[in-house]
Amino acid sequence: MRAYDLAKPALYALPAETAHEYTQRLLRTVQGTPIESLLRDRYTVDDSRLHTEAFGLDFPTPVGVAAGFDKNARVPRALASLGFGHVEVGGVTAERQPGNRRPRMFRLREDEAIVNRMGFNNDGADIVGDRLDAEPAPDVPLGVNVGKSKSTPLEDAADDYLYTYDRVGDHADYVAVNVSSPNTPGLRSLQNRESLERILGTLSDAGADPLLVKFSPDLPTPAIEEALAVVDDLDLDGVIATNTTTERPESLKSPQQAERGGLSGKPIESRATEMIRFIAERTDVPVVGVGGVSDAEGAYAKIRAGASLVQLYTGLVYEGPSLARDINEGVLELLDRDGFDSVADAVGADL
Repeated sequence: MRAYDLAKPALYALPAETAHEYTQRLLRTVQGTPIESLLRDRYTVDDSRLHTEAFGLDFPTPVGVAAGFDKNARVPRALASLGFGHVEVGGVTAERQPGNRRPRMFRLREDEAIVNRMGFNNDGADIVGDRLDAEPAPDVPLGVNVGKSKSTPLEDAADDYLYTYDRVGDHADYVAVNVSSPNTPGLRSLQNRESLERILGTLSDAGADPLLVKFSPDLPTPAIEEALAVVDDLDLDGVIATNTTTERPESLKSPQQAERGGLSGKPIESRATEMIRFIAERTDVPVVGVGGVSDAEGAYAKIRAGASLVQLYTGLVYEGPSLARDINEGVLELLDRDGFDSVADAVGADL
């Protein structure tokens, strides 16, 4: 039995957000200490077949941490020591925000899923920017996910995103624009062509590079195609697919499914993979695949569907700190099985 399996009952006895805060405090205590090196030795899979390149950056493995786990950039180095090939912090907003009222995160244990309505709770761009400036960067690529402040009118969104970028952009290896969280009123309406052009164009003109945009799985097909046209027109560097969904699949068993918010985890895995395939067939930019990744087979399916990189968050709740290592080791076995020399060779193999 894994050590994490022994710890699960105690963690699950706590409210989901409390358990997450406890985990973050634990990671914070080991960051920058000799324990961090011990974790790296235990969890890092160092194999050149896992190396991949996307939007001009080198990634030691394709498996990264999705935005939302480390909203305030407190533990990126500790997360990297768990074997992740990149860490995306945020979402960061221009203004410091408390987020929605608690409880706002719910485990759907029967479904290996989470529902959250956090509401972009974070310390704000000034504090997060100062923190990134003061602390050493992780030894893997660091992405910063930026969102819109709740109080900012939609028509002023571009300036709001720009302020955040100006405060955190110097410390980001890439910037991911979040216009797809379901928990900020009106935010998803910014996925229309005109709003995307204004926001992404403003950031591009300000020097944001590499610049990625994160899409919702709930976008209808015509809206995805229109958004991808903006990606191509503005020569963006990549797409992240997908965010959480407000829909509830009929397969859900947990009574917590009735909670309002975005659903993540296993129930959206296949849907996210199909959206990755749809996007990869229609654009040449790298795709970062997110949604339900909790094992090597799921990560590999997203890679073969066209994802150059994959990210996870909910999987950590259910599988624990060894997940990146387990996925990377499993992906190597799957590459050998299918005769691929590297992850890069397997990207889009099913297209």
